[in-house]
Parts: sequence; structure tokens; C-alpha cells
Amino acid sequence: MVITLLDYGAGNVRSVRNAIRKLGYTVKDVQSAEDIVTAEKLIFPGVGSFGLVMNRLRESGYVEPLRQRIAENKPFLGICVALQALYEGSEESPGIAGLGIIPGQVVRFSKTDLSVPQIGWNGIRLLKKSALLKEEEIDKLYFVHSYHAQVTEAGKDWILAVTDYGTEFVSAVEKGNVSAFQFHPEKSGTAGLKILARFLDGRPPEAELSCSPPAGNTEKSTRIAKRIIACLDVRSNDHGDLVVTKGDQYDVRHEGEVRNLGKPVELAKRYYEEGADEITFLNITGFRDFPLQDQPMMEVLERTSENVFVPLTIGGGIREFTDSENTSYSSLDVASAYFRSGADKISIGSDAVYTVEAYLQTGQKTGKSSIEQISIVYGAQAVVISVDPRRVYVQSPEQTSHAVITTAVPGPNREQYCWYQCTVKGGREGRDIDVVQLVKACEELGAGEILLNCIDRDGTNSGFDLELIDLVKKSVSIPVIASSGAGKASHFVEVFQETSTDAALAAGIFHRREVSIKEVKEASKAAGIEIR
Repeated sequence: MVITLLDYGAGNVRSVRNAIRKLGYTVKDVQSAEDIVTAEKLIFPGVGSFGLVMNRLRESGYVEPLRQRIAENKPFLGICVALQALYEGSEESPGIAGLGIIPGQVVRFSKTDLSVPQIGWNGIRLLKKSALLKEEEIDKLYFVHSYHAQVTEAGKDWILAVTDYGTEFVSAVEKGNVSAFQFHPEKSGTAGLKILARFLDGRPPEAELSCSPPAGNTEKSTRIAKRIIACLDVRSNDHGDLVVTKGDQYDVRHEGEVRNLGKPVELAKRYYEEGADEITFLNITGFRDFPLQDQPMMEVLERTSENVFVPLTIGGGIREFTDSENTSYSSLDVASAYFRSGADKISIGSDAVYTVEAYLQTGQKTGKSSIEQISIVYGAQAVVISVDPRRVYVQSPEQTSHAVITTAVPGPNREQYCWYQCTVKGGREGRDIDVVQLVKACEELGAGEILLNCIDRDGTNSGFDLELIDLVKKSVSIPVIASSGAGKASHFVEVFQETSTDAALAAGIFHRREVSIKEVKEASKAAGIEIR
């Protein structure tokens, strides 16, 4: 069977293609409106903002064919924003009509004590039987979204499953052969592949399901898991080979040579198989040339996404460039190339600092920064800000205008106060901006997540900087990933228990097999922490 994929040219659909191929099927792209109606099975992966999706569908003449296909009850599977597109409209893009298949509006998560966007692994509660979803086989599935479909009486006959995140929202809809999920099955590991396989392989006749009683425990709340992330710092060594390395306070050399801890694609596959919830690639070589000519990193993403079905983040060189032929490319062009190569999220480092410095001077958004451009097109959840702060100790808060904390880790001269200075160029240059200023401004500009490093703790194996993490979590409402300093499984338990961080990341201890992802998860579970 050939599976038809509706790829309208935005975001990462490579993982969906790879998942279909992994399951033994051939993929064909929609080339015309007729393909939507006549396809034996159609998968619609919605990537980007609601407005972008609907505008692309209208420009391509696909709206009516989609409505016709659904009306004719032909096999259809929508993913993420494709579920939202079935509704009448969304707060994300006022005035832009959805397909109008299901009555109701899509709304933003209201401000709660939970981070928005919801990024991570959450459960589902089935409200009716389905050939695709089997609650007893599912632990957690991967969600990444700021907007959700509401549970209402008007659309109740469509609702297949719900999930809790501050409120109860629609996580799956189904009627006949038409299904759509708010979660990403192609990013949900083995459980997600099983769900896709059931759609591809076929489902039992509807009659077999019509008499079945409601499934599962509809009263049990779902809980989002804390994420364990494996980070791979990638760069070329002195022989021109692309390797995974790790430094001590950002120095990746040992006895004059770049540390070589393995090959990127092989390590990423290993971490996926060991249970990592996400994989992050940080290209730390630094771009001396135009990043779109950096084919090795593109190839790393492409090859990794063939066998790794959890989210992939890529960082390094996401900014404007002009090539040797004097052709200019925006940061959006660069990011788009990475998305098409298999990335789910883009990590922005030094460029975010420069952007915020300019923003704080004027107080005006330009719409031209890398943060704004990518967020507008792909959604806030696609933009991660990689922050590299270091401690600056002071004798009293009056010595600086920056956000100061009273610290339990005294300075070299027994100072009891410090602030966190943001750095650029891999930590080599400090700027006159503190971490609170940076993360708040990045959230205002449209970023959806913070990757919070700590130069002081990097490579020390002494544990995460809990004071830094707590400071940043209290400053923003978007998710925060704790990084730098983990040396044992108990450090992950500590950061989850002592702060409200959404995820924790490590690199060297995983690469050197000093601590395994399994060990971290077992320790976290034993401590009562929600994990996948």
C-alpha cells in the first residue's frame, strides 16, 4: 500500500515519512487536490501555527478536497495542528477559519502553575473504544502545543481521548475512519509507532467497535512527565571528523586534542534505545561559512531521524547570513533547512543575547529577529533559547543593577551575593545583561523554551545549579531545561524535587557511561517523580 502524505511545505515532516517507511510502507506526497480525495490512506501532519496551516491549505486549493474526503469517511489521520484545523477556528490566528468539521474554537492554555507551551510526555484517557488507541498499551505520548481543543457538548461525538494539563483538553478525535491526534505518534517512541502501524495496517470494521463499552478509567487524571534529555555537543576534530565531544567549563580539548566521545548518529540511536525523552544536538564548531553549506550536520539530522522517534533539537548558527555570492538568507531560511532535515526544535544561543540587547534598548519588537521569525511561522514551541550564564559575585546588591540573589554558595572572597551574567561565543565573552533580563525578553519575543546551562557547573559533576534554575523558573512561564553539572542519578532527583524545572539534560556522564538514562529514570521513579 502507498500512503499519501499531505506535506504543505512547513516544518519537520521527515519523521512522519521515516516512521511510515520504518513500518514497511511507501510514501507518496500530495501533488494535487485530486490526490487528497482519491488517496487510499491520507496522513496530514500539521506543523506550524494554525494560521499558517490554513493559509497554505487555501492557497493550494486543499480545503474543499479535505472536507470532501472526511465527509466520505475515507481513511484520514491528522497530527497536532491538523487536529485543531478540524475545528471552526483558533485563538492563535483570529479571523482565520478552520475546516469547520467539528464545532468549537481552539484556545490557548490559560496561565496556571504549569509551563506553556506544554512540551513533553503526557497520558490520555479514552472516552470510547478505538482500533488505533489502546489505553492499556500506552504509558505516555509526546505533546508540544500552546493551544488546545476544548471539551464541549457540541463536539462530544467526535472526542476519542482527553488529557489533563491545567485543564481537560481534547487529545484525540475519531469518527468512522477519520482520526486526529494532538500528540505526535511519530515522536512518541515505540508506543507511537504502534499507533501509526494500526492506522497503516487497517482497522476492524466499525461494527466491531459499536457495541464495545467505554474504555479505561475516565476519572483518572493524566500527568506530564519530567523529561530526561541526552545532549550531544558536535564539532569537527583536528582531523576533520564530526565527533561528539564534551568540555570542562566549555574547554573541549584534552592534552591538545578535541575529546572524541563517539559518532553523533550512533550515540543518538543508543540514547533513544535507552529511553531518552529527547535528543539535542549542539553544533559547537562555530560557523565560519554559510550554515546551509554545513552538510555534515544536515546529514546527522537526516540519518538520526531514520531510526530515532523522539524529538530532536538542533542548535548552532541560527542567524542571518550572506554567502560568498552576496546572497542574503534570513535566520528563518536557516531554521527551515534544519526542520526539513529532521529537527523538531531550533536552539538559539548567542544571537538571542544580541537580539535581547537591541530589544531592551528600544522596547520595540522588529519582527526580524531569529526568535520572532521562527516563532511566527512554526510556533513558540519550535524555538529554544540556549542560555550560557556565569556567576558574578558582589559584596552587596547595591554594587550592581542586575538581578541579585543571596547565595548558599559563597564567592572566592566569601561574597554572599551574586548575579548571573549572560555570555556569547561559547562562554568566551560576557555581556552586560543578566539571565533574568534575557529569559523574560526571549519569552516576550516568542520563544517557547529555555535550555539553561551553567558555565560554573559545566563538567564538574557536582550537581545542577539549583539557585539559577529556581531564579529562571520564577521569571518565565515557558518550560525550562536544567543543564550543566549532573554527575550521578541523584542529581536529577534533586533538581526535580528542589525546583519546578520541566526537564533535565546531561551529556558527558551519558557519553562515558558513568550514569545511564535507565539509572536516572529508575532513581526518579523511586523518588515519586513522574517519568515516562
